[in-house]
Amino acid sequence: MLELQHIKKYYEVGDTVTKALDDVSVAFRKQEFVAILGPSGSGKTTMLNGIGGLDVYDSGDLIIKGKSTKKFSASDWDAYRNNSVGFIFQSYNLIGHLGIIDNVELGMTLSGVPAAEKKEKAIAALKRVGLGDHMHKKPNQLSGGQMQRVAIARAIANDPEILLCDEPTGALDTVTSVEIMELIKELSKERLVIMVTHNPDLAHQYADRIIEFADGKIQKDSNPYNEAESTDQFELKKTKMHFTTALKLSFNNIRTKKGRTFLTAFASSIGIIGIAIVLALSNGFQRQIDKTQSNTLAQYPVTISQNATSQTGMANKKEHFSKDNTVVAKISDSDKAQHTNKLTQKYLNYVNDLNPKYGKNIGYTYTTGMNLLRNVNGKIKPVQLSNTDQSKANGVDYSSMMASSTGVGVSSYPTDNAGKVSFLKKHYKAISGSFPSKATDVVLIVNKDNSTNINALKNLGYTVKDGQKLNFNKIVGTTFKTVSNNAYYTQRATMFLPNTNYASMYKNSANKTLHVVGVLRVKSANEEGILSPGFAYSDRLTKQLVDQNASSDIVKAQKASSRNVLTGATVDSSAAKEQLISYLGGSKTPSSILIYPNNFKAKDKVLSYLDAYNKGKSKADKVIYTDMAGSVSKLTGGLMDAITYVLVAFAGISLVTSMIMISIITYTSVLERTKEIGVLKALGARKRDITRVFDAETTILGVASGVIGIVIAWLATFPINAVLKGMTDLSNVAQLNPMHAIILIIISTVLTVLGGHVPARMASKKDAATALRTE
Repeated sequence: MLELQHIKKYYEVGDTVTKALDDVSVAFRKQEFVAILGPSGSGKTTMLNGIGGLDVYDSGDLIIKGKSTKKFSASDWDAYRNNSVGFIFQSYNLIGHLGIIDNVELGMTLSGVPAAEKKEKAIAALKRVGLGDHMHKKPNQLSGGQMQRVAIARAIANDPEILLCDEPTGALDTVTSVEIMELIKELSKERLVIMVTHNPDLAHQYADRIIEFADGKIQKDSNPYNEAESTDQFELKKTKMHFTTALKLSFNNIRTKKGRTFLTAFASSIGIIGIAIVLALSNGFQRQIDKTQSNTLAQYPVTISQNATSQTGMANKKEHFSKDNTVVAKISDSDKAQHTNKLTQKYLNYVNDLNPKYGKNIGYTYTTGMNLLRNVNGKIKPVQLSNTDQSKANGVDYSSMMASSTGVGVSSYPTDNAGKVSFLKKHYKAISGSFPSKATDVVLIVNKDNSTNINALKNLGYTVKDGQKLNFNKIVGTTFKTVSNNAYYTQRATMFLPNTNYASMYKNSANKTLHVVGVLRVKSANEEGILSPGFAYSDRLTKQLVDQNASSDIVKAQKASSRNVLTGATVDSSAAKEQLISYLGGSKTPSSILIYPNNFKAKDKVLSYLDAYNKGKSKADKVIYTDMAGSVSKLTGGLMDAITYVLVAFAGISLVTSMIMISIITYTSVLERTKEIGVLKALGARKRDITRVFDAETTILGVASGVIGIVIAWLATFPINAVLKGMTDLSNVAQLNPMHAIILIIISTVLTVLGGHVPARMASKKDAATALRTE
């Protein structure tokens, strides 16, 4: 590598050469071919810089065309080299992974020359040096003389004012050397050419001016330059390498090492693969948990019944083993906790105002009986919507009463705020007929094996035996009617008896006609017992029947009597009397309210909303709810998140390992591309440009490793799902979220760039002369 030195103003033979390459500063006032002639065979050549009009003052201030260089920054010198100086090296110093045109364009790229103009100039320069037929080749496809011509084309493409030639024929044979020297001589007609050589014959044959030196001192100058005042103004044009250029350089370099690049990207992707699979499994399992939670909430809604058990303070109570030899008689906590809720109209309105995004399905159950008649094969018969065996029930449907108080196994389905059956559509599918659309629509609920409660069929007038099969079309389309209390009951003295003239009652214009519109079955294999198998009806239907019968004659009579108006028996308590009135449809207060939260997180909002109502109220006025799904919430809440965090943390260790490996790989690449760094710096690349080249390379590696990791993780989900299906019967558990995939690719890229940035900074600080001398 030649070292350019500038000399003192009005130098004399014997003056000492002082500065290095980064201080190259020439004031070019005339065009000539200057040969700097060193001792033959000296090995290391030192070249004088500043030939052709140099202004150097004792203070060290250097003037280039009237502009002082005293305050030049490193980037100023970079810009100067890029715009004003062209380098022709003894060993060509072409970048092997770039094409010939790309090599020639490199200096112009740093100057910010537009793409079209840059290519045009590169082609013109190559044609000028006689390589018009070889411009689409790579450097390794050329001879030594052709590679030197490419170096010359690169040097002149950006139209510099000075050419610095370091032994341009040192690696060439005699014939080729003559060709190159003739070309350089021709170029000296347009710009200053300074050549370093050990060959005195070559210097005397071509140079207009010869400066000889030995041991770092000038020995002889054949044509000293007389300095004159200059009024020229010298303006620097800053160099800048765009990130796209850095990407192109790095991509071309990576393409020459496809095998190593793939293995590096694959090794770096292992951490991404691990995290992606963990997230895919977490995502899938979380969906399964959400589905299970949703089903649990559907089976165990937040229930507010007239009679409740207060759990306040019991959950946090701690008990200790007693060491006494005594027995303590106490009233049980469950007896103490019995509470009667006052479900006033104010409270019902409060519940109705619950934000739909927390719970849009609210069901109301009533213990009212239904007066139902059905035409069975031409005969009008009383029927019931009940799952109880009436031969053993003594007229009381205990299962319905229990369901209404606990919210489990109810026969009425809720409607949402818009009056739609979103609850049914969320958990069920219609295997025959359709979903209900009106309050008078009834559906048959069946189990997964299409079985249903035989009592439900018998009570509605079907003649069936255990295990007997009925076609769906014998059930869907069935109609029956509700009859008002005043039409159904006949008063005799103080007693009320059911009317037996069913045919007459069946024709009453005040009747409501009910339709069985469909057969429904749960969607998921994991869902059980949301609604009791049998016939299910809308809670709006029972509300309409209560509104119809609340002021009926039998209800008025029961409210005024201390006896059961149906049996004549004495009513022994007010609670029993209220129960009778409710059964007859005389109570507009629901026996229970069932709130179905949208999910487990929403359930907490629902509970907070219900708790807010009790603030500031006495114990007797508080409304206590039952949260049977709460224990499930405590068990599953945050469990999947915790597992995911732990697994991601373990997988993240491999990401750190990948980051260290990328640092090593980048450092190796720096060592391999040291000469390229020197070429870039000689052409005017700044430190940040060199850093950008290697940051671009790590960016490509980061994106590649991220994409490879995501693709492999996605492909791995298929066998993982197959294995899990065989082991757990769960389908499509591993599901990679596209957003997670994108985030992981970004993380991979960022970590890889961070891992490679330190060696990239090291590369940017390399000295150009030292880098170019590296083998």
